[in-house]
Amino acid sequence: MSVQDYMSASKIGKREYHACVNAGRYPYLPVLENIVDESHIDSEVSLGIDQIPLRLVVGTCNAGRTNAFADNFMPILDWGTEFSAKWASLSDSQMNEGIRDPIKVYEYMNKFYVLEGNKRVSVLKYFNAVTVNAEVIRKVPKLTDDEDVKIYYEFMDFYKCTKLNDIYFSNVGSFPALMKLVGIKKDEKMDEDAKRDFVSCFLSFKNAYDARGGERFDYPVGDAFLRFIHIHGYEHVKNMITEEMNKSVAKTWAEFELLSENSAVDLKMDPSNEPKKNILSYLLPRPGSGSKRLKVGFIYENTPQDSEWCYAHELGRQYIDDTFGQQIETMSITNVKPDVDDDNAIEMMVKNKADLIFVTSPAMIMSSLKAAIAHPDVKILNCSLNTSHKYIRTYYARMYEAKFLTGMIAGALADNDKIGYVAGYPVYGTVANINAFALGAKYVNPRAKIYLEWSSVKDCNIEENFKAEGIRYVSDQDMITPKSSARKFGLYGIEDGVTQHIAMPVWHWGVFYEKLIQSIISGSWKREEDTENAKALNYWWGLSAKVVDIIVSGKLPVEVSRLVELFKEMIAKDRFEPFSDELRDQRGNLRNAKEAVLTPEEIITMDWLLDNVIGKIPSLEELVEGSEAIVTAQGIINHNL
Repeated sequence: MSVQDYMSASKIGKREYHACVNAGRYPYLPVLENIVDESHIDSEVSLGIDQIPLRLVVGTCNAGRTNAFADNFMPILDWGTEFSAKWASLSDSQMNEGIRDPIKVYEYMNKFYVLEGNKRVSVLKYFNAVTVNAEVIRKVPKLTDDEDVKIYYEFMDFYKCTKLNDIYFSNVGSFPALMKLVGIKKDEKMDEDAKRDFVSCFLSFKNAYDARGGERFDYPVGDAFLRFIHIHGYEHVKNMITEEMNKSVAKTWAEFELLSENSAVDLKMDPSNEPKKNILSYLLPRPGSGSKRLKVGFIYENTPQDSEWCYAHELGRQYIDDTFGQQIETMSITNVKPDVDDDNAIEMMVKNKADLIFVTSPAMIMSSLKAAIAHPDVKILNCSLNTSHKYIRTYYARMYEAKFLTGMIAGALADNDKIGYVAGYPVYGTVANINAFALGAKYVNPRAKIYLEWSSVKDCNIEENFKAEGIRYVSDQDMITPKSSARKFGLYGIEDGVTQHIAMPVWHWGVFYEKLIQSIISGSWKREEDTENAKALNYWWGLSAKVVDIIVSGKLPVEVSRLVELFKEMIAKDRFEPFSDELRDQRGNLRNAKEAVLTPEEIITMDWLLDNVIGKIPSLEELVEGSEAIVTAQGIINHNL
């Protein structure tokens, strides 16, 4: 029997060997000493005896025996050699009593390379064993800026708590995110009962995921698992029975497709040019609703009276109320806190028969996604940037275009070359706004310096900092709330303690919502949805769609006003892009070459500041309490300089 097993294993090995040769790949086992430069190793750590996954045993430590195996660990030497006899003897042992003696391996970057026991590994892999007993020595690489090394260091923190090797990720930050979602505390050993639940949950997901063909994706299963529990919640996923898990994985499948590195966000830079239809000509509500009246819901994180952001969206809601009249019914829910009551708020909208729901907080992206998966007949949009989700669409405005114009005004007026800029949170789009403002100022005044402050940073006296620098012109929040007594918004100047408003960038959310609704009515939404291999959609409109604008004071010098109008028209007609030509960051690094133009994706994900900006992008630890939700959902601080 052992001879037959060897001949069968050898046949598999030779088939793999020839497949590798024909494909131009190395046909033998990978050799650790050829992979690792010892000068890049920080230390070696003994992990003792452990059961390790056989699928992660991928090679051998030295080249002495590598030619006896194909790269899948199957033997390729002919029968009759001493090697084949020993392999066959081990095969008998596995059949009769099981191979129990531990092998010896080196672990490097969560892959295992055999120092002693290559034939035992080969036999166990032939018999489809899942794990092998092994004495493990870990080679720890020196910490560098390499993404793979950073991920591995995060893995080591996870392993220290769990002793699990099966889960791995392709992105920095994933292990800490998983630990937070599951409740695993750094440097604390995971409770054994909790560990069993976690392993069972992961395996249940993996079985359902693999059954639908998850292995064809070009990323680790851990990436899909993290997305799944992020959407549905770990406690809920942990308690899913097999049937429920299979159904939930199937419903969430498009999210896994978008995780592929070939799937990016499809940015819609302008509204569809489809002919407008009367809203009554389009039967939008769900089947059985018995009404043609479009019901649109808005969800706010705060109240319009207390939040400039919510107030701007509330004005947008009122605008579409006035625009569509009796053809539409709107409703809103205020004071909805992310990760607390956002799920319930969206469910309440669904129960109230909303056909279209605008969730205006980026921090509620996962609750929006969860609801969209559960209610595919409801259209749900989240106001955020750079999020790749198939079941919902996202929307935002290219405010950086208006900020560029505001910067031109500030640069023209600042006679001491110093201009203040107050930013909110370090999230996608904010850095582009800062840099666009700085660039606009530089266009009219090459000596202009932008002094950057953040309203979300703890213990920061912005007014005093500007005063100490002699700054008299400041770009602040874009608008005010009805209740606010503060008069400082937009671009303003300060003379002898008196604030004079000069210009204000404007978010025309009403126009945005009107055009989005018209796109649904015209049928373009449905056509985008039906497109084969459709990507995640993000509506990112600007001056050309009239969803952003700038209001200037009548006291502004006429020459400056004319210059601003000229550039505004050129941007709106796509004849000028602010982020073009040579751009350098604070360190002098070239970020955009001469005559080149930054792509929309590069603008959205900016994590660097222009060379005429004085200040920095803050870390999460520097931000005020309550910042975590929005920064976790939309922040760029993990990638800053």
